[in-house]
Amino acid sequence: MDGIRAVRTRSGDAKIHDQGWLQDMPGWEGCKTMNSREKGKRGERELASELREHGYGDSRRGQQYCGSDGSADVVGLPGIHIECKRVERLQLEDAMSQSIADARDGELPVVMHRRNHSAWLVTMRLDDWVGIYREWEAGRSGEV
Repeated sequence: MDGIRAVRTRSGDAKIHDQGWLQDMPGWEGCKTMNSREKGKRGERELASELREHGYGDSRRGQQYCGSDGSADVVGLPGIHIECKRVERLQLEDAMSQSIADARDGELPVVMHRRNHSAWLVTMRLDDWVGIYREWEAGRSGEV
C-alpha cells in the first residue's frame, strides 16, 4: 500500500493516513520530504529496470546522490536526458522545465512519469518528437 500509513494517536486510536499524514503531526515535519525522496528513488530504480527489460541494459539511476549537479535521474539512453517522476500529482511544466534546463548540448529532454497503478508515460517537446518521428519515417521508406 504505497503512500498509505497507519499511525497510533496519543489517545491510542489507530488512524490511516495518506502520504501527507506526517506533515500535520508535531515533530514530524521533515518526514514527508524523506518519504517522497525515497519514493523518487524507487521510481528511478523502477524506470531503469523497465528500460533494461526493453533492451537498454546500461540503464541505471543517475549520479544525483552526489549533489544537484544537473545529471539525469536515469541514464542509459544516449542522447536523452531523463527526468523521472513517480508521483500522483505531477507538476508537468515544472518537471519539463527542469529536464530542459539540465539537458546537456545534444540531449533531448524528456520527462518519464507514472502514477500508482498506471503505465509509464513519456512527455517531450513537440519539435523533438517530430524530429524522432521523421527519422523513423525515413527509415521506413526503404521497407517493402
